[in-house]
Amino acid sequence: MMKEPVRVLMLFTNMNRGGAESMVMSYYRNIDRSKVQFDFLVHRSERGAYEDEIEQLGGRIYRLIPFHPFTFSQYKKLVSKFFNEHPEYQIIHGHCSELGYFIYKEAFRRGVPHIITHAHNAHALFDLKWPFRTWFKHRMRKYLTHEFTCGQEAAVWLFGRELAKQAVLQRNAIDTQLFKYDEESRDLIRKEFGITEDTLLIGHVGRFEKQKNHAFLIDVFDRVQALRPQSRLLLIGGTGYLEGVVRAKVKEKGLTKKVIFAGTRSDVPQILSAMDVFLFPSFMEGMSLSMLEAQCSGLSCLVSDSIPKEISVTDLITYFPLEKSADDWAKRLLEVFKGMADRKDYYQKVAQSGYDIKKNAEWLQNYYLSLAE
Repeated sequence: MMKEPVRVLMLFTNMNRGGAESMVMSYYRNIDRSKVQFDFLVHRSERGAYEDEIEQLGGRIYRLIPFHPFTFSQYKKLVSKFFNEHPEYQIIHGHCSELGYFIYKEAFRRGVPHIITHAHNAHALFDLKWPFRTWFKHRMRKYLTHEFTCGQEAAVWLFGRELAKQAVLQRNAIDTQLFKYDEESRDLIRKEFGITEDTLLIGHVGRFEKQKNHAFLIDVFDRVQALRPQSRLLLIGGTGYLEGVVRAKVKEKGLTKKVIFAGTRSDVPQILSAMDVFLFPSFMEGMSLSMLEAQCSGLSCLVSDSIPKEISVTDLITYFPLEKSADDWAKRLLEVFKGMADRKDYYQKVAQSGYDIKKNAEWLQNYYLSLAE
């Protein structure tokens, strides 16, 4: 009789095309699913972009209500109900950081032997959620059996300095072959968006959320226009509560015909080939998947100095202070643009740095199997 696969319960807010979500899906596609299967516990009623694929790959999807102070009482009851109905899960892997607190606590209380949480960001933004997030991240630690991280800075922020020392590094690995530069894709995508070959196409991939700093990105592009009118900005990412605000700012600055809102796309590898330079002024990141993908495609990247230096695995990354003006950023962006030379070679450099998905997926699969023994 064929042995049933080990089923790992993944915790997420939703399964749209974000960095952590895309990373887990890349691993999911590349593990031996006859040995290890992923199921997903999400916090939204609407279906995410990856849910059809999850089900096709054999995964199960369960739903909770959003994690919110006004619904904590109801939320805790639903968490308890979930574990009553699904006592089979022996490995839980959380990707919503400290917001998995009640799930970790309940799993610990019920004797679930392997409770993992994963540090994806180097820090959180200081906003109204900050006190809650700080409270939960300190109190969740005693319920964890394993700590995972994409990088050291993220581990220190979520787990504290001492606990971070034992955190397991799981790389934000990608299919480097998939993201290598492709001339044919470049021509097709630029034709789709009406981009002439003499136009400088600046690109960005990210959800419309505060972390990504879109408002400043638009200011920078506005100044680029003053220096090089023959340029356009391509924004990939269709989810996020600030999209309307960003669209309004583009209109206010008279850039409507210059900025392309492409929404959520499944052909990001091809779109990266069409770009000329990558602009990424985030307030915070972990080991950004988008930056790895951009390097794989051979794109020169201008990024904020708040992003961990570990993500720079090629000579394509230029860090720049967020304290600098939009004018300064625009001038620096035009300086770092290196043109088309040697773009085909960079995917190999990323693979050699340890970020190729094949070997990393095998490692993760074996890790889960060792827990299940």
